[in-house]
Amino acid sequence: MIKRHFHMALLLAAACMSACTGKNISGNYYQKHQASLDKIEKSYQRLSAQQSFTLAFTDKAFDIISLEINTDTISYIYEFHMDEARIYDTMTKYGLAPAPTLQLINDMKLVRCTWVNNFDYYVDEKKQRLIFMSVRPRGIQYPFIPTKYYLLAFFFQPQVFDDKGRLLDKKGKKRLRMINDAVFHRINNRVCYTIGERFR
Repeated sequence: MIKRHFHMALLLAAACMSACTGKNISGNYYQKHQASLDKIEKSYQRLSAQQSFTLAFTDKAFDIISLEINTDTISYIYEFHMDEARIYDTMTKYGLAPAPTLQLINDMKLVRCTWVNNFDYYVDEKKQRLIFMSVRPRGIQYPFIPTKYYLLAFFFQPQVFDDKGRLLDKKGKKRLRMINDAVFHRINNRVCYTIGERFR
């Protein structure tokens, strides 16, 4: 009996978290942080056009940053504490402007954005690009239930959605556009989201 009640409690907690998470991201999280998230998108778009790179926080306290620099032949991954001076030298070495890049990192920390990256996809054999972000929301963490992340996709052009708000492959088609095997849902005509257990 105790075991059965324990399993039921886990199921109820999982259902509650799933429902609350979906409601938060579509109903108020993006609206609450829209200015900050849009600023991160624009800053990252501008900086990554000069030098391809990825940023990620690798700890729960948002103190350790992973910087991946992508060159034509190889990618270099560095980890820094936020207050380490050597981060300036590394950014300068690869052509990243330290001041705006550090501002981007601080902006990410303020809204608990764990990761930002470019993602290439194709429409009618033409290469397109979007910006991915993941966010670890504040809230109650239930035992035995993995942490959930909001995964945001920022497209450069307006997208099409079905009547359930799911991202479609293209206008006039009913086929869903899957990104990394996930279904994305509309926030506005250029930004959509999904929820996952991995931040990238």
